[in-house]
This record gives sequence, structure tokens and C-alpha cells, in this order.
Amino acid sequence: MNSQDYIEVSIRLEPFSEALAEVLMAELSELPYDSFQTEEPFLKCYIQREDYQAGALRVVLSAFPEAKSFEATLLPAQNWNKEWEDSFKSLVVDGKVTIKSPAAKSAPRTRFNIWIDPGMAFGTGSHHTTYMMIQRMLGIEASIKGHSVLDMGCGTAILGILAAKMGARKVFAVDIDAVAARSAWGNARWNRVGSRIETACGDASLLQAGSYDVILANIHRNILIQDMPTYSRSLRKGGRILLSGFYEQDIPAVAEAAASYGLTHCGTSLREGWACIEYKKASA
Repeated sequence: MNSQDYIEVSIRLEPFSEALAEVLMAELSELPYDSFQTEEPFLKCYIQREDYQAGALRVVLSAFPEAKSFEATLLPAQNWNKEWEDSFKSLVVDGKVTIKSPAAKSAPRTRFNIWIDPGMAFGTGSHHTTYMMIQRMLGIEASIKGHSVLDMGCGTAILGILAAKMGARKVFAVDIDAVAARSAWGNARWNRVGSRIETACGDASLLQAGSYDVILANIHRNILIQDMPTYSRSLRKGGRILLSGFYEQDIPAVAEAAASYGLTHCGTSLREGWACIEYKKASA
């Protein structure tokens, strides 16, 4: 978040569960609410004032009988980035990757160190899907080093920046949100890998002109399935694709789509109900 006015929407869930809150977060992020916190029995959601639409919110909540009521409150403008920097604790993944805010005074130094200023974009590494994507990337370092990488739905570009630091020859970071694309551009330069990361605002149609050795896509399940044919065409023979952003129960639907476009399953990671799957495109 930045210094613009925000609306805080407090949704009362009965019965409350973290799993239910996670599902509702995924739905509301499309509106676009850009941050959340849970304070049982409430899910608190934040959206820029100009983007708030009570009618759209009611449509989403109508599918959740557990959402008993909601209250919207205008928050005065403040330095949201500073709030985030002050509260964000450095994150270490498998002792090899450290993600930290620009304000961090001390943080573990690991093999790969990434500084992230989120702006209003999704992606601080703390979400389970981002965490698993990083783990999987560490396992395919040879496929990344010296090769071309696509970071689809890049958000703050944590994954693209990590790919560049792992030695990727070129990284193309794409997000449908213009704010995210700008955040990705700034973070790439902050991490001194800007010369190898190209950022763009758009959807999968931007991939028609390129091909990639590795594709990273941490996006909503429906978008992954919809864009699977484009990913398959854009992935070079023998290339790897890492998919996340969906729940464990969504695995069969994602797997069916991947298999129908010639992608072979290489492994699956699970974390707190979320999933991350690695596929490979045949070499011949």
C-alpha cells in the first residue's frame, strides 16, 4: 500500500476458519483488494478508496453463507509502505534465500538476498505459494542459470529477481496490474538486476512473441487453466514450468489441463492447504 486513502472492510465470519478466510481472500483479490489480515472472527480487507464498490463486494459475499455481515471504514492517508517495513520480518527460505524490506537493519545473509518494497503489489514471499515456488526454483537452478525465464503474474517480482540472481540470462516479468509492473521494475533495479529483467503490464497474450526455458506462474487456478495452452506454446522443448496460486483440492483440474497440453508432472509441493506443481515439456 502507499499513501493513498484506503477502505478497510471488516467481514464477520461465522463459523470462522483460516481455510475459509484464505478462500475468501483469493476471491476478493480479484476486485482488487490488495492486503488482508485475520482477527477472529473477522477478516479485514483493504482496497484503495477509488476501487471500492459495495455492490461488487456483496456479489462475492453472497456465495459465502458464513459471511454474516461487513463494515467498511475509510482509513486516513498514511505511509503504508513504512507501516509494512516496520512490521515485516525478514523471511528465510531453506537457509538459501532471504527476503527483507528496505528498512531492515539486520537480517540473515544467505546465498541469495532480495530487498522488496511492495508498493501496493502482491508478493512479500510470506505467502505459502511464493515460499513453495522459491523452494522449487532452488531445485531447478541448472535449468535457470544461463536461460530465459518468464515470471507471469509477477507482483513485486520476487521470483523474477531470484531467477536473475540465480544467473538467468533474461527474465520477462509480466503482471496485469500496472502498479505491480511498476513495482517489479523498481525492485529489479533496487536489487541491481534491472539490466536482465524486462517488465510489462498485460496478460498472457504478451507471450505470443517469445519463448522461455522456465515459466513461473503463481496465479489464480482459473487463469492458469485458461492460459495453459499459451504457456505450453511459449515453453521451449525440455523446459520447466512451476505453477502455484491454488489449493490442494484444485490439483486435479490443473493437472488435467497441463497433461492435455503435453506437460509431464515432475513433482508437487504442499503447504498449509496450498499447492505448487512442477512440469516439464518433452525434449522431442
